[in-house]
Amino acid sequence: GGALVANVLRNGSVLLQWGLRHWGPPPPRPSAALRGFALNCSWDGTYTRFPCDSVELGAACRDYLLAEAHGSVRYRLCLQPRYAPPRPAPPAQCVEFRVEPAAMRDIVVAMTAVGGSICVMLVFICLLVAYITENLMSPALARGGHA
Repeated sequence: GGALVANVLRNGSVLLQWGLRHWGPPPPRPSAALRGFALNCSWDGTYTRFPCDSVELGAACRDYLLAEAHGSVRYRLCLQPRYAPPRPAPPAQCVEFRVEPAAMRDIVVAMTAVGGSICVMLVFICLLVAYITENLMSPALARGGHA
């Protein structure tokens, strides 16, 4: 629905951000005011206890940092606003994401660097072979042809 966004950061943490406009109009009476939010998490479809399990957040809160998300795991985070009675709570907004494992990212970077170095070395070898073939072999053949 666009109310909840998960920003996966390079260090493996996830910054959750949200706004209220996607949950409908503000309550007509101050007594039905927003009391806060409930953040629930699941991982790979099975409810599991980890740092953001049933976190209660204040009414002014608009972001939450999940510091150490595990790589290669599918997360589903749901945020539900909590209003004072008699207003019923609107449905929760959910977002799903997967954090790329840091080790795999490092391996890909290293493999790319090594592959690039090998390509550069192959180009130098080809140029060297072409130079040797053109400059060292040709004069010997040319001298041999005149004599």
